[in-house]
Amino acid sequence: MTNVSLPRALGRTTVAAGAAALLALGLAAPAAADNAVRAQYTGTTGPNSVQITMGGQNVGATMFELTLEGGDTFSAYCIDLETSTRNNAWYVEDAWANYPGKGDFTAPGKVHWILQNSYPTVSAQELGQQVNLPRLSESHAMAATQAAIWHFTNGADLGRAPANVTKVYRHLIESAEDLPQEPGPSLTVTPGTAEGEAGSTVGEFAIETSAASVPVTVEAPAGVELVDLETGEAVSAVENGDKVGFEVPAGTEAGQASFSLETTAEVSAGRLFKGEDPAKPTQTLITAKSEDVTVSASATATWTAGGGEEPSPSPSPSPSEEPSESPEPTPGPTPTPTPSESPSTPASPKPTAPDDDRPALPVTGGALLGLVAAGVAALGAGGGAIYLSRKRKAASGQE
Repeated sequence: MTNVSLPRALGRTTVAAGAAALLALGLAAPAAADNAVRAQYTGTTGPNSVQITMGGQNVGATMFELTLEGGDTFSAYCIDLETSTRNNAWYVEDAWANYPGKGDFTAPGKVHWILQNSYPTVSAQELGQQVNLPRLSESHAMAATQAAIWHFTNGADLGRAPANVTKVYRHLIESAEDLPQEPGPSLTVTPGTAEGEAGSTVGEFAIETSAASVPVTVEAPAGVELVDLETGEAVSAVENGDKVGFEVPAGTEAGQASFSLETTAEVSAGRLFKGEDPAKPTQTLITAKSEDVTVSASATATWTAGGGEEPSPSPSPSPSEEPSESPEPTPGPTPTPTPSESPSTPASPKPTAPDDDRPALPVTGGALLGLVAAGVAALGAGGGAIYLSRKRKAASGQE
């Protein structure tokens, strides 16, 4: 925690001078986290700082100002007593579970209760009436609130402090209840990037926002659309809980698409803001009250050219008008049989066609009887010939 002992005006002047120096040197702000609201620490705000002893160390209890990229500002409290604030540090909105500070932050629900039931959500006058301090100043109300927050984020106890601060502090930590319901994000897209291949829907981007509806701006190659994953319909606006992705047709060249969101939404009291650059630690902050601000977020999808058009089957060779020469003889065409006058029963495979190209007639029952009769006649004729031959031989022997 930075010991803010200089007057607020001097602190703000120093911050402004630092920002002007950065601009004069042409130094740009760090690249945006592409799926969360960003804000920059731009100084202290609210009532004057109050010197107290917390966890055995002298600190200045104060409120901090965060400035969004669109220019809107809001106030926040510190929830990391052990880490100093880095001038001009960039912050990103995040969930309680991603708290990166040195404190345990074991009771975020009670911190949430304090933010809902103390300064500035509750005025100094109203807070003073709860503890019989009708003339409680805003500075003392703010200092007591900050001290109570540190008690639940760092396990620290208030030591030396103005009597009014101590009285309000005791009231807050003894009355605090666990409010486990974390306030929703003002605007978040998760994840910020996705990869895939053409011929599929790339990405499953989940939208979380406190706004009723958020318009969408899409930058994508022709034919690529941002669609609702549940309905498959193209989207031009999203709501809290929606899931979207880029529909990339098969055959699309490798490339990328992105969408961006911007709207006026409520940054609720109790939303955590952590330092954007883990390599440059800065104390973690939590929003002091709910405020409507302009927020924005974006996400990007990239894809490879895989999943192109399905390959066409290889064309079958076209038959030639004349049969191609072959080392083996090709059987001649089978003539079309002439149908008989009366229907016949299908027979076994056709015999080879005779030389006159007339098909052989199938063997019917009548033809079979004719063949039997002819056989009997032939046998009779043969028997008669044998009889006459034997008779002639006998006659010749008698002469």
